[in-house]
Amino acid sequence: MTRDEELLHIDKVIDRLDVRYPDVTRESIEQVVHSAHQHFVNGKVRDFVPLLVERLAREKLQALVPS
Repeated sequence: MTRDEELLHIDKVIDRLDVRYPDVTRESIEQVVHSAHQHFVNGKVRDFVPLLVERLAREKLQALVPS
């Protein structure tokens, strides 16, 4: 996966999470996703980074949403 492809996938992650968490601002979602993406910045294998970013961001966002 190229860097550009990875960034397109990350944008799609933001879009999906924006729909899933309507009570969280898009800006907050973007911050959480970009923070999660930074967590994997030094990874050698890039193919699963968007999936891992989405999982980590979803966990963080779930903690922000009142049950």
